[in-house]
Amino acid sequence: MTKLTHLDKKGKSRMVDVSAKGETLREAVARGKVLMKPETVGAVEEAILSKGDVLAVAKIAGILAAKKTGDLIPLCHPLELTGIEIVFSTDRAKGEITIEAKVKTVGKTGVEMEALTAVSAAALTIYDMCKAADRAMVLTDIKLIRKSGGRSGTFIRKEEDRVVKKKRPGPPRG
Repeated sequence: MTKLTHLDKKGKSRMVDVSAKGETLREAVARGKVLMKPETVGAVEEAILSKGDVLAVAKIAGILAAKKTGDLIPLCHPLELTGIEIVFSTDRAKGEITIEAKVKTVGKTGVEMEALTAVSAAALTIYDMCKAADRAMVLTDIKLIRKSGGRSGTFIRKEEDRVVKKKRPGPPRG
């Protein structure tokens, strides 16, 4: 089993000391979904919900959350992020909105948590803005898709490779 870096020799929680690590370009992509009634997806697409443009507000919420990850997750380092992209794709027939966040930095530690936090906050914002129309929504499948940079190298979620290749015959939605 891999040693957990956030535990000291006595098994107590700690923030990892990254002072000796070199700075590298680091990038992480996370993805998640909000499942809802098809008519709720339609209302989001048409921006006709009473709280306003759901995806525009969710994008800003995701960006702000990524920037605040070090304040929200106790053992995360506060990072200077150099880029945050959040993209939504909707599928009315399936009743789902997919959220993808890509976060970049040049630093001593990765941005996986920032990407995951961005997706989570965007999903929560979608829920908040749509709950009057659909209380049965489900936030699901929030996961790291890939990360690069640093000593551990590149991680790519294998099952996502097969799904993405099957889903991309036409131009990307977003």
